[in-house]
Amino acid sequence: MSVETFYYDNKIVKNFTYATILWGVVGMLVGLWIAIELAWPGMNFGIAHITFSRLRPLHTNAVIFAFVGNGFFLGAYYSLQRLCKTRMFSDLLGKIHFWGWQLIIVSAALTLPLGITTGKEYAELEWPIDIAIAVIWVIFGINMIGTLLKRREKHMYVSIWFYLASFVAVALLHIGNSIEIPVSFLKSYPVYAGVQDALVQWWYGHNAVAFFLTTPYLGLMYYFLPKAANRPVYSYRLSIVHFWSLIFIYIWAGPHHLLYTALPDWAQSLGMVFSLMLIAPSWGGMLNGLLTLRGAWDRVRQDPILKFMVVAVTAYGMSTFEGPMMAIKSINSLSHYTDWTIAHVHIGALGWNGLLTFGILYWLVPRIFNTKLHSVKQANTHFWLGTLGMIFYAIPLYVAGITQGLMWKQFTPEGFLQYPIFLETVVQIVPMYMIRVFGGALYFTGLFFMLNNLIRTVKSGELIADEEAQAPPLAAAPAGSGSKYWHSWIESRPIQLTLLATVLIAIGGLVEIIPMYVVKSNVVTIPSVKPYTPLELQGRDLYVAEGCYVCHSQMIRPFRDETVRYGEYSKAGEFVFDHPFQWGSKRTGPDLHRIGKKYPDAWHYNHMLNPGSISPGTLMPPFPWLITENLDLESTPAKIRAMQKLGVPYPEDFAAIANEDLRKQAEVIAENLKAQDIPEAVWNKKIIALIAYLQRLGTDIKTGY
Repeated sequence: MSVETFYYDNKIVKNFTYATILWGVVGMLVGLWIAIELAWPGMNFGIAHITFSRLRPLHTNAVIFAFVGNGFFLGAYYSLQRLCKTRMFSDLLGKIHFWGWQLIIVSAALTLPLGITTGKEYAELEWPIDIAIAVIWVIFGINMIGTLLKRREKHMYVSIWFYLASFVAVALLHIGNSIEIPVSFLKSYPVYAGVQDALVQWWYGHNAVAFFLTTPYLGLMYYFLPKAANRPVYSYRLSIVHFWSLIFIYIWAGPHHLLYTALPDWAQSLGMVFSLMLIAPSWGGMLNGLLTLRGAWDRVRQDPILKFMVVAVTAYGMSTFEGPMMAIKSINSLSHYTDWTIAHVHIGALGWNGLLTFGILYWLVPRIFNTKLHSVKQANTHFWLGTLGMIFYAIPLYVAGITQGLMWKQFTPEGFLQYPIFLETVVQIVPMYMIRVFGGALYFTGLFFMLNNLIRTVKSGELIADEEAQAPPLAAAPAGSGSKYWHSWIESRPIQLTLLATVLIAIGGLVEIIPMYVVKSNVVTIPSVKPYTPLELQGRDLYVAEGCYVCHSQMIRPFRDETVRYGEYSKAGEFVFDHPFQWGSKRTGPDLHRIGKKYPDAWHYNHMLNPGSISPGTLMPPFPWLITENLDLESTPAKIRAMQKLGVPYPEDFAAIANEDLRKQAEVIAENLKAQDIPEAVWNKKIIALIAYLQRLGTDIKTGY
């Protein structure tokens, strides 16, 4: 049998390794800082760019797409070459992928603190960056599929299936959710509105977690855990069931983020049912990982790499049990909009993604640098700091979340709300936020033990840039372990496997999204709901830019406590002109959907200037720049024209006179403020537009106020 000599490319693995470590430190530093700001809101020092609401999207993007994204790529480039017994299809495409991805991350780090955002969770980046993401992602896919086509190993191992499904799903999700109408170079509106936008966003948002944070890392788990344990995966058959059931079921579960909202009940029920079904494949994968270590538990006690991986897989199991439980309507009615959700996602991010990445780094770096890990003791220290940090981070937030949910719903024996003032529920959980900071600091400290350990490891060795390997050509290669299973046919055909995975992934989204457009009864229109005035539209864009949706919801659910506290529950037809929707996913502050006309204009002015003067004990930071900065009037006509393209029924030539309309309304608000002891009020300041938007909210239909 002839044997061919070739060389694995470790340079690309090294580059993604360094990027993973760098962005891990940056993303978690930002996370620690915003945790501090939430406990001590004055820590933004009155600076717009480092305010919690602007930094929180930067933190989530940095951890998800920078840290975990680079972690996936380093593992995929290392394992794919060895599983296929070939070098990557193109070194050039690998370099373009690496540098393109880093430039995307830098662009996010520059735009988000500046308030340049679409306001859609996990999809905040504006349209030029969205296009760049799609291009770079396709380049990665071409390189991966090209590598599969030139492979020397006929059988494609389970990790490759997960990589392919992740590529397909993320492409569909990102492109589908990012269809938008540009207003300017760094401003756009999504083509979807209101309820439809909410469904598409959480079809994307939930499955960004599924197919960016979960399935790629399952591929890494199936490769690196057996390698680190030096044992075969526990059950190959179970991995087959795990893969196909997971990619089919996961895509349906997005609506569980919208339970009890204005989303039609049939879509909510679909999301709940499929979320519950997710327990089976998810726990099948977790057990497959843990049982791979059967008979090796003595090694686990001694080897920090296996410790990281065991706790990571356990955290995956915890998250994938808790998620379906939180999708049960009765449980969701307590957990949604509380810190319980924040605790849940951080078990996944810190435990599953973080600890698995650290374990892979400790295993991989010594191998590509042909040396030994500098210090097993430091790795063990990092493990305990990471694990304890995760525990001290999550448990206080579970307590805070359950406390919030119960306090919001508590009534007195006489039938009145026990805690009618929202701030009463906030004050109770501040100590939990402080403990959360301690847990985050522990976890972050562990990164420096890893940083020192890996730097010394790298210095003690030398990169094997082109690692020599030998294998027979594909025609002469044995079929592999897959030949004994019915599934072996598709395991040797990457194109067919990719196409089948695409079909299964697409089904759930199509079934849920298409009826929202075809069946008009899903969004019943309300004649009294009118488009935003130019001033209100500008104010809404400021609301989005400042990240107000991070802490406030605009969705009153049909619960007794919410209708008593806020007013009439929200209707689907109220949001038909909302591009994007602003229902929110967390209430650090009260819901704002019926805030319009509830307070005088001066209340909103003073609340933005000095929140503590209006609400003593609030966690809201001041927004003084809104008082001093001028409104961008030049953008008004373009925004009106973009809305018209989206079907918003402004008069045909309205864009030409939009600023005249804006000024008339703004001058009325400025005069109101002057009459309410704010003589410095000027009509063309940003605060005027924001007040106009807030005073509009929820006033299109008759409410109980």
